Amino acid sequence: MPKVPMYNISGDQVGELELDDRLFAAPVREDLMHQAVLQYLAGQRSGTHKTKGRSEVRGGGRKPWRQKGTGRARQGSIRSPQWKGGGVVFGPQPRDYSQRINKKVRRAALYSALTAKFDEGKLIVLDELSFPEVKTKQVISLMGQFSLEQALIVDSSLQSNTQLSARNLQNVKYTVAQSLNVYELLKHSHIVLTKDAVEKVQEVFA
Repeated sequence: MPKVPMYNISGDQVGELELDDRLFAAPVREDLMHQAVLQYLAGQRSGTHKTKGRSEVRGGGRKPWRQKGTGRARQGSIRSPQWKGGGVVFGPQPRDYSQRINKKVRRAALYSALTAKFDEGKLIVLDELSFPEVKTKQVISLMGQFSLEQALIVDSSLQSNTQLSARNLQNVKYTVAQSLNVYELLKHSHIVLTKDAVEKVQEVFA
C-alpha cells in the first residue's frame, strides 16, 4: 500500500498513513478524467438561453406593401428574419446540457485524479483540521506552513468555522469528502485532506 506523511496543523510530521491501492495507486487514465471534467462542466450550464422566432417577436401583422407594382421585393412581414427586429433563425433554445457517464468510468476517473496528485507529491494529509473561531488568517497560516499557493481542502464532514474561514480566499476551496469530483481535484495544484477525510473517501468511493 502507498504511504503518505501525516502532518499536524503546524506543519510538523506526526506519522504516516497507509492509503488504499484502488484509489491512490490506480492507472492514470487521462481519457477518463477528460470525460469526467466535460460532464462536470456541462452540468454547470443552466441552458436557459432563448431567442425569439418570427412567430414570437412583436409586430409584423400587416403586409408592409402590396405584392406587385412597387418595384421592391415582395415582403409578407416586417418581422421576417431578414428585417431588423425580426425573428432569429435557428437561434439557441432552452436545453439540458447535462451528460451521463457510467458509474465505473466516473470512479475510475476519480481514482486517476487522486493517484496523479499522489504521484506528483501534491497530496497533503493532516491528522486533524479544526479552528476554534472564524478567522481567514488561520487558513492563510496553514497555507504558509506548507508553502501552498492554491489548495483544495477536503474534510470528512462540514466544519462551519473552517468553511467560513476559507470562503474569502480565491485560491482555496473547502469541500467534504462526499462531494469530491475530478474537476476540483485537477483544478487545484494541491489537495489537503484530513485523516478522517481520507478514510471517508476510501469508504465512499472504494
